[in-house]
This record gives sequence, C-alpha cells and structure tokens, in this order.
Amino acid sequence: MDIFLERLFDGVTNGAVYAIMAMALVVVFRGTGTINFAQGEMALFTTYIAWWLTVQGQPVWVAAIIASAVGFVLGAVTERTLIRPIRKRNDMATLIVALGLFTGFNALAGLIWNSENKNMPSLFPAGQDDYATVGGARLYFDALGVWLVVILLIGAVFFLFNRTRIGLHMRAVADNPESAALTGVKTGRILMLGWGLAGIIGSFAGVLIAPLSSQQLGLTTMFPILIYASAAALFGGLDSPVGAVVGGLAIGLLEAMITGYVDFVGGTLPQTAALVIIVFILLFKPTGLFGTRQMERL
Repeated sequence: MDIFLERLFDGVTNGAVYAIMAMALVVVFRGTGTINFAQGEMALFTTYIAWWLTVQGQPVWVAAIIASAVGFVLGAVTERTLIRPIRKRNDMATLIVALGLFTGFNALAGLIWNSENKNMPSLFPAGQDDYATVGGARLYFDALGVWLVVILLIGAVFFLFNRTRIGLHMRAVADNPESAALTGVKTGRILMLGWGLAGIIGSFAGVLIAPLSSQQLGLTTMFPILIYASAAALFGGLDSPVGAVVGGLAIGLLEAMITGYVDFVGGTLPQTAALVIIVFILLFKPTGLFGTRQMERL
C-alpha cells in the first residue's frame, strides 16, 4: 500500500508540474487565440536566470520573482515584435516563428550558460528528512509546495478571466479581435498582456520543475514537460484553466502508474503516449473535455 501511495504522490506531483505549464499555454490561447510552442524554452531561459541569481547569492524566492518579471517582459516583447506582425499574415507563419523561438531560446541559454547541468535550489524544503508520513508513504514538502502552487494558480487564473475587466477583454480579443477593437478594447495591450502573464506562469513553473528533475536544470529539462503540458492542455481544453489542471493530473497519474506497474515501459514510452493522446484528442474531441465549442453563424 505504501508503494502505491508513493507512486500516487509522484503522479500527482508530476501532474501538477504539467498542469502549471499547461496553464501557461491556456492563458496565451485564451487571451490571444495562439498556441505558444516556445513556452517551454522561454521558461527554461528565465529559469537559468533564476539559477544564476542564486549563484550570485540571491535567495531562491527573490530569484524566482525576478525571473518571473523577466518572463513577463520577454513574453510581452516577443508578442509585440515577432508574433503580432507575423500573425496578421497567417497562422502557419506564427507556428514557424514559435518553433524558431523554441530553438533560439534553447541555443541562447546554452551559449550563455553552457550545456552542463546546474543544481537549481528548491523553493520549498527539499532535504531527505523534509517529509510527512501518510499511510506509511513519504510525502515530501517540496511536492506539497507544488500542489499548493497549482491550487493558488488555478484560483488566480479563474478570478482573472471570470471576475475582472481585463479577463473579459482577453476573452473578447481571443474570440474576435476586430469586434473587440470596435467596442473600445485596446487589443494590442491585451495581446501583450496575455503573453506576458504566460511568461510569468512559465517562469515560475520552470523554477518549480528544475529541482524535481532527475537531471536538474539542463538544456533538455523543459522539452518533455512541454510535450506532457501540450497533451494536458488539449485533453482538458485549450481555453479551460480547469481543464489544464485536470489534464495535467490525469497524465501525471497515468505516467506514474504505467511506469510503476508495467515492466516493459522505458523512459521514452510515456512521452510517446502523450503524443498519442494529443493525436487522439485532435481526431475525436478537438475542444477537449472542458473546452468551449466555437459556434459560427452562417
């Protein structure tokens, strides 16, 4: 029973990590109608900044806040200078730019900080003795911290989109930017804000993810997370913050149980399963479990 609980805790923790990154994808899509495939590498770049700040003697929480601020600026500037001019042409061009940003940020991080793995300190107590015993299984405090962040994050995003004027404007711009502009919404600022907010979430996610990774912080840390997060966002619905969390937790639990109880599963098969989930959702339920079906008037 204790082994099952430990795998359950691992699955929930991994799922929470995927959910945070999926939330960043949802914020961009719900605010701008665009999928940012460079989100993972943008988060990687700002996580390197946080790591560098800790090496310079800054507390990890201060480093995380500064990295999140950099993530906001990075997201907003990227949208204004690269995405917006290209998006006016066609969606395929936006996809190509996002993929270019993916490789660009990864290469830039390697150029500045080299390709060696770094030891990123955790935001929460992460020692061998920092755990509570639940049903005979160990539940570490850093895992609890990730769970808490997900709960706070989904509450904040829900409040933003459903209880604030800015959230209403973001939804209006994503649905129909031309009509939103005619009603007085400053669509340019809203688009920048959506990418900036996703940059904050992604940056904070990177700081949470790196200490939990078996390889710590490296140039390949965020790519598998992006695969799982994309599957989670599609599974739950690209415009649903709740769906991102449900999808992330479902994939995290599925991964933990398969790798724990199916002996022939290797290290790359769970990533393949995530890709299969993406294809399955796109084929049979493109809106996901909680996504909103787009209605077009003929």
